[in-house]
Amino acid sequence: MRKYFFPLIIFSSSILCSAQNSFKVVPLGIYGGGEESNLSSYMAAPANSENYVCLDAGTLRSGIEKAIQKGNFKGNSALQVIQKNIKGYLISHAHLDHASGLILNSPDDTKKYIYALPSVAEILTDKYFSWKSWANFTNVGEAPHLNKYSIVNLETSKEIPLTDTEMYVTAFPLSHVKPYESTAFLLRQNGDYLLYLGDTGSDSIEQSNLLQNLWKQIAPYINAQKLKGILIEVSFPNEQPDKSLFGHLTPKLLESELTVLNSFCQPGKLKQVPIIITHLKPVDNNIERIKKQLKEQKTLGVTYIFPEQGKKIDL
Repeated sequence: MRKYFFPLIIFSSSILCSAQNSFKVVPLGIYGGGEESNLSSYMAAPANSENYVCLDAGTLRSGIEKAIQKGNFKGNSALQVIQKNIKGYLISHAHLDHASGLILNSPDDTKKYIYALPSVAEILTDKYFSWKSWANFTNVGEAPHLNKYSIVNLETSKEIPLTDTEMYVTAFPLSHVKPYESTAFLLRQNGDYLLYLGDTGSDSIEQSNLLQNLWKQIAPYINAQKLKGILIEVSFPNEQPDKSLFGHLTPKLLESELTVLNSFCQPGKLKQVPIIITHLKPVDNNIERIKKQLKEQKTLGVTYIFPEQGKKIDL
């Protein structure tokens, strides 16, 4: 019989002290809309490096300013961090709460790479970097090309190096507001991994097996204690009707998906992986309800972390 435990809930971001820290994550934006200065964006780098990538880029400069206030990136301005420390952008999907910071800061940025699935990259260049809505700072799409950003089209399940960093990435498609794709990014440095999921619906709601396929892929790293953290969204409380989820998760649906993931893992291994909750919708008392529901429901003994804008998380 499977035993269940009440999870340990951490209600703000946390520095997880461990001699085995492999990654550092700086949240630049934690919400899924509602606050334009705090939208989905996470800088990630190996623990001993200052060469970061951005996992989505809804907010950049405002989040970096908060990070500087909290003691990160000492001696640098927000613009210097954008120009020098961010080596590339991994965009999970093209909704503005995940891409607007990239677009708005592009005139002041330096040459680097945008990594995305082809369907996501096409929207970025067709709808945003198109001269109709913004100058085309990329190397593809509508001419003239300003060639500041080089678009790298990712292939599903194929690992590639992240230029000018010590990391590699593998992309996996997610279901979010069909027919459009979202993406999960699996970062690797040396033999350790970090998983970031963009917006995603539950397989049961989306009538998909994309999350199940992802869970099968990452379970061996959990069993080997090589997966250092999972960043995954919970946008709405459980009261949100299924027809109004629009490709997002609730605490109940997260529990269901983690149960599927746990079925592919050795007993007790999943609870050793921190689960970082992203993309909460700051509407009414949604956030308080989500936290309460995660605390009350019986899950698998996992540790939930609620990130704080600008406060580094060591994993």
